[in-house]
This record gives sequence, C-alpha cells and structure tokens, in this order.
Amino acid sequence: MMDWLAKLLQLPEYFLSGGDGGGVIQGSCSEATLVSLCGARNRAINRYQKEHPGATVYEAASKLVGYYSDQAHCSVERSGLISMLRLRPIRTTVSRQLNASDLEASIKEDVSNGFVPFFCVAALGTTGCCAFDNMKEIGPICEKYDIWLHVDAAYAGSVFICPEFRPLLDGIEYAMSFVFNPHKWLLTNFDCSCVWFKKTEWIVKSFCVNPTYLRYKDEGRMPDLRHWQIPFGRKFRSLKLWFVMRRFGVHGLQQYIRNHIDLAHKFERLMLSDQRFEIVHKVTMGLVCFRIKEDNELTRKLYHDIEADGRIHLTPSEFHHPEEVYFIRFAVCHPVAEEAHINYAFQVVQEMTDQLLPRL
Repeated sequence: MMDWLAKLLQLPEYFLSGGDGGGVIQGSCSEATLVSLCGARNRAINRYQKEHPGATVYEAASKLVGYYSDQAHCSVERSGLISMLRLRPIRTTVSRQLNASDLEASIKEDVSNGFVPFFCVAALGTTGCCAFDNMKEIGPICEKYDIWLHVDAAYAGSVFICPEFRPLLDGIEYAMSFVFNPHKWLLTNFDCSCVWFKKTEWIVKSFCVNPTYLRYKDEGRMPDLRHWQIPFGRKFRSLKLWFVMRRFGVHGLQQYIRNHIDLAHKFERLMLSDQRFEIVHKVTMGLVCFRIKEDNELTRKLYHDIEADGRIHLTPSEFHHPEEVYFIRFAVCHPVAEEAHINYAFQVVQEMTDQLLPRL
C-alpha cells in the first residue's frame, strides 16, 4: 500500500521499499514527527561522536538544535518537549512561508555558538492558513548543513495525487522524511497517517528493543514495523486504505479533492461579494480564511456567535506579525459537499454578521 501511494503522489524512489527507505502507516502526524525527530537525533549524535571521540550521548544531545516555522503545527513543538530537544521557531514571511534566509541566519548563529543543527520541519499546507513552505529554497540549506528535512503535509498532502498541484511538492528530493494524513482529505477513516523515510536504519536504531519474549524464528526476513514507531503493537490500518483505493480509484479521489477546492473558491467569491469581509490568505486548497475587515474584536465576536448558533462549525486562528490578525477558517471537508452547502454556510455567516453591524 505504501509503495502504491508513494507512486501516486510521485514521491522520490528512495522512499519506496526494497532499498534503504520505506513507508509505514502510523496513528497521526504528531506521532510521525516525533519518530522522525528521534531518528534525526540519533543520526546527529552518531555523527557528533565520530567527530568528537569520547563524547557521551548526553553531551551530544545537549548540542542539538532543530528548526520549524511559526506556522507549523503545534505537534512539532510538543515533539521537542517530549524529546527534551532544543527546537527553534523561525518567523515566517508575509506569505506565511518559512523564510530561507532567516533559517540559514539562525543556523549560522547556532553553529557559531557551538550548537549542532540537525532537524528542520517544512510545512506543506500549514494548519492555520494552508501556506506552503518553499522546499526548493529550504532543501539546499538543509543539505548544506547536513540537516534532516522532515516534510509535514498532514492535510494538503492528499492534493498531490492531482498532477496540477504536484509543483507544490517540488524540492521533495531534499527530504529525509515525508508525512501526510489520508484520514484528513483522502476519504479514509481515522487513524491513518502515512510516513516515508529515506533511510529507515536511523528509525530502527532509535526504537529497536528486542527482548526474548518478542523474538520469533523468521526475524530479519522482512521489515519489522514495531521498530518504526513508538508503540510495539499495530493496528491493521492498511486494509481501510486499500478499500478506499479500490472503491474510488485514482480518478474518483482526484474528483473529490478538486470538488472541494472548487467549492472553497466559490465560498471565497461569496465572501468578497460582501464588502464587510476580507480574505486574509490566498485560497489554494479547500480552506478559506476570512475576517471582518480590519477588525479583530468584531471577528472574534462573530466567530463565537456562529459557534453559539450551531448551524455551521468553523474554527479560528491568528497571525502575530507583522500585526495581530484574528481570522475565521472555513474548511470544505464534508465527503459529499456541494454548492448548496456553500451557499447555506455563507448565508449563516451573513445573518450572524448582520446582527453585529449593518451591510455596507
């Protein structure tokens, strides 16, 4: 299943099984990010100890530093907390992309202070506004400093089955690991998070514990996936993904995703037809981020009123620079969403806004 899916997404061949790489289904991107972080950690510690004979594991770990954008999912920060590793957020540009120049400046500063850069997370489709980091800029920097590049495409990764969106994945050849969630946008029930590694040896070395009571006679004949994850036990997640592929096929899944994107643009046009609203980030996927023009407090009040009303469910987010911007996220995610649903949602937003301020 993982090889089929990798080929469908047009991932690099080194992610396929049969060589040094391979893929595995895990529970969530949070889990996959932590696993990738641990693999990157042990790879960096191994390198540090070769360069500094006599250095302990703990000494080496204390030198490590990783990077992620301030728009990355909070699970990245949590992975740092769990692993007790130093991870630095990098301020994004006005386009909400990780700034490659700022990334390299931070790396140089850390190196000059005796730290060892080892891990970087690139986000393809950030949680807040669905921004895409430019891996063609970030990748060469990670390669230059021998940094493990982990690509988090939790939501938007599914879109790469559509050829017209594949350019957003350019630069993936620099990645050491890539993860996306079919349970977010590929008609698959939770939990199903697909992660690929360029070299699985660092993952296995990070998690391989093999007591007598877990050994079996055919060990080594095929990959033992309990060494690719945090828990020892595994669910049979691949079957539901196989059924989705069998039921809908590539064409059906492409139609499903394209429909959501078309409907998001429909909602965007409706919002722009009312001069009280503004779109705060370019709409590229099935997510529309809007607010009442230049008014955080009214937007906040509108969000709480919509939630209290209960007819539609939206979520909020915010930017913190160059100024505070509070906005509302409208995500097209219903399996059989159609234009009537979009019109109804817009009608509800307008009605609730009418109660706050008159139409312009």
